[in-house]
Amino acid sequence: MPTLRRYCAQEAAGQSIKGCVLVPPSKGVPPPMARPPPPAKKVPPPMASPPPSSNPPTPSTNSTSPPPASPKGRLPPWKLALIVGIGIGGLIVLVGVCIFVIFYRRKRRRLELGSYPPQRPNAILDNKTCLVRHFAVPSPGMELGFSQNKFTYKEIKIATDDFSNLNLLGQGGFGHVHRGVLLCGKVVAIKQLKAGSRQGEREFQAEIEIISRIHHRHLVSLVGYCISGAHRILVYEFVPNSTLEFHLHGKDQPTMTWPIRMKIAIGSAKGLAYLHEECNPRIIHRDIKAANILLESNFEAKVADFGLAKFASDTDTHVSTRVMGTFGYLAPEYASSGNLTEKADVFSFGVVLLELISGRRPVDRTRPFAEDSMVDWARPLLTLALEDGNFDVIVDPKLNKDYVTEEMIRMIACSAACVRHSARHRPPMTQVVRALEENLSLNDLNEGIMPGQSRVYSRCQSLDYETSQDQEDSKKFGMMALESKEQATSEFSGHNSEDGLQPSINTNMAEDGHHASGGS
Repeated sequence: MPTLRRYCAQEAAGQSIKGCVLVPPSKGVPPPMARPPPPAKKVPPPMASPPPSSNPPTPSTNSTSPPPASPKGRLPPWKLALIVGIGIGGLIVLVGVCIFVIFYRRKRRRLELGSYPPQRPNAILDNKTCLVRHFAVPSPGMELGFSQNKFTYKEIKIATDDFSNLNLLGQGGFGHVHRGVLLCGKVVAIKQLKAGSRQGEREFQAEIEIISRIHHRHLVSLVGYCISGAHRILVYEFVPNSTLEFHLHGKDQPTMTWPIRMKIAIGSAKGLAYLHEECNPRIIHRDIKAANILLESNFEAKVADFGLAKFASDTDTHVSTRVMGTFGYLAPEYASSGNLTEKADVFSFGVVLLELISGRRPVDRTRPFAEDSMVDWARPLLTLALEDGNFDVIVDPKLNKDYVTEEMIRMIACSAACVRHSARHRPPMTQVVRALEENLSLNDLNEGIMPGQSRVYSRCQSLDYETSQDQEDSKKFGMMALESKEQATSEFSGHNSEDGLQPSINTNMAEDGHHASGGS
């Protein structure tokens, strides 16, 4: 019987024998050589195991215990997800609180400054000016039916740095004018009514009502206003280059060149023509003077100060009113009777043209009595200049004859036509504009009337055209101007014309008397 060999499969050294297999020997095949055992690996001695429990745990496939901790001390996924969720939720809540606080503070600040739009249908926020636009603003004793910006008094104080003297532009009978900067960065001129002035209250209402209706490049525009307690404030666009009065009569000022004078004459004439003939109802300014013609940096003219302006319908031949204006610029028929038409503005504009031509003041008490009134002094000289072409006697000597002769002739002719004593013989402002721009012949401008006169010219007529009443009125108002000691300045210019000199005096004449007052 063949011998059987037993091969036992053994595990590594120290392990128990799992089983043996009997294999018959193959023919001719030597039995396999027994392989030398592999070198024993050094195995660390086993850790001492805890004594076995008397109650060994029973294995269970459906265990509800949490999974074992991940290796290397990491948190289990469910805990990590929970922490991330809580963090994101907290961040969202924190951002929401921050946004709420920011918007709350902004709203509170706007409410404090008065610039937050109230929740009512008659007010909207104007994004162009960063202000609230009101369509109707009730005020005690006054209904303002126009659309303008209303400012709070706090906004005005902030804009003017609490009405600092460093921002003072000028002062007049109405009050003070300060330079201001609005919250949106816009530079403005802020005109404040003197507290307790009844006349100023009327002028304030008139100016808002009138200037809110007009929009023209040669008229100063109103940005807004403020009504707060006793405070009455107007906010205008800022015109940076002072006034015509300052540049013509200011001390140590450079001489205005002729092209600049011509530019100012045409621009202010266009603004006045717009008031008279393009507004409905027509507007009579009542206080046209060099101090109320503001100048841009390029000497573009803008007519300002509508506090004395009046409406005139097309059916009215004249408006009866208290005499108000500035000595030296008042039309004789208006000064003597109080009957007001747009021809009173034409007369005043003729005086402004005379200032541009001669460089003199309308009333100058430093000159001899016979020459203190510029109009009375200039009337005969205007006629001589147009007849013989000799302008030296009337043209400003500071120009050194540096002017365009044709333009000088036209300005002299326009001035002579505007200061005629008879109101009905003065040309309308549209004709004055056309004549200055060389679009109207001087014959059509004069319409057969001799320059400087009020009657149709005849060689048999005397040049002494004034009646005794006219002469008496001229002397009366001239004496009132010379007797007044009050200095007048432009509200829009912080500079007097010249130290110690009297540029112009306003008169406010009630029905029962008259008195002189400062600039309008």
